[in-house]
Amino acid sequence: MTATAQSSTPTVDVGVLIPVTVHFDDLDQMGLLHNSRYQVLVERAWVAFWRDQGLIRAGGLTDDAFNVVKAFTITYDLPITAFGEYAVHLWTERMGRTSATVHYRVCSTDGEATYAHGTRTVVRVDSTTLSPTPWSDKVREIARTIQRPHTA
Repeated sequence: MTATAQSSTPTVDVGVLIPVTVHFDDLDQMGLLHNSRYQVLVERAWVAFWRDQGLIRAGGLTDDAFNVVKAFTITYDLPITAFGEYAVHLWTERMGRTSATVHYRVCSTDGEATYAHGTRTVVRVDSTTLSPTPWSDKVREIARTIQRPHTA
C-alpha cells in the first residue's frame, strides 16, 4: 500500500468488508487480475451490501437502488496474482441531497493487504424522468452506519 493510501484509509472497523471472488477467467494472460475486473468486484460488493439492507430485490431496481455512477476513480496498489477469495472494504464519505460519494478498497479477506483503492460517486435518479431525485431517509440512515467519522 502506498503511504498516501495508508494515511487516508480507515481501519476495517469503519465501514463494511464484503467478500468477493476472483475467478480463473478474471485473470489476464500474465496471470494478473485484469484492470477492468477491479471495478466489477467493487460493483458486486455494493450490490451485495444494498441487497443485504433490503434495497435490491428480485424483479429490478426501484426507489433508492435506481442510481447511476457519475464518477469512478481507482489507484492500483498491488497486483492480484491468483484467483480465490478477496474482499472489498466499503465506507461512506459523503451523502449529498441526490448524490453520494463512497470509498472502497479491494483487499485481502482480513483487510490487511490493499490491492486497489478509490472512490465511487452515484446519483439517485427518478426511474421515469431520469432526473436527479433526493435519497430517502432510510438510505441516509444505512449510509451513516458505514460512514467514516469526520475529524475536526
